[in-house]
Amino acid sequence: MSFFPALALIEVSSIARGMVVSDACVKKAPVKLVASKPISPGRYITVFWGEVAEVDESCRAGIEAAGDTLVDRLFLPGAHPALLAALLRVDKPANVDSIGIVETFTVAATLLSADAACKAAEVALLELRLASGIGGKAYYIVSGLLHDVEASLEAGRGILAQSQLVRTEVIPRPAPDFADFIW
Repeated sequence: MSFFPALALIEVSSIARGMVVSDACVKKAPVKLVASKPISPGRYITVFWGEVAEVDESCRAGIEAAGDTLVDRLFLPGAHPALLAALLRVDKPANVDSIGIVETFTVAATLLSADAACKAAEVALLELRLASGIGGKAYYIVSGLLHDVEASLEAGRGILAQSQLVRTEVIPRPAPDFADFIW
C-alpha cells in the first residue's frame, strides 16, 4: 500500500482571513491546493498536499497567518491516497457491497478518521464531504465487503475523541437506486 507524502488542513473563522491563509500556504513552499473555500457556518478551509517538509513548512505559515481566527488544523504525513482522490472526486465506485458512514463535528476529525479507516481495511473511499452546506459538520463514506467496512469504521472511530464523533452507520447491500445517489 502506498501513501501520499502529506496532506494538511487549516480551518479559520473568517472567510477573508482564510483567503490570506491559502495564499500564505502556497507562497511558502511548493504545495498543491486541493480546496480553498468557504464552508458552513461562515468559516474557510485550506487543504493542500505535497512532500512532507514542504507541507509542514506551508502549514506553519498558514497557522501563523491565521492568527486568532484559527479554528482547527491537521498535518497528516503519510496520508492514504484515497483522501486526495475523494477530495478531487477522481474515482467513481464500481460495485458497492456495503457502505459505512462516519459523521463528525469537524473537518479535521473527518480527514484524520478517513485516513485511519482507509489504512485499516480494504475499502474504497466513496465520498468526503467537508462542511459545505451541512452546518460545519463533515462526513465520509467507505465501501467494501461488510467485514472490511466494519473494521474500517472501527479504526475511524477509534482515532477520534468522543467529542468529535457525531455518528457511524453501516448499510449492508444498499439498494441500487440509493447507491446511485452516493456518488
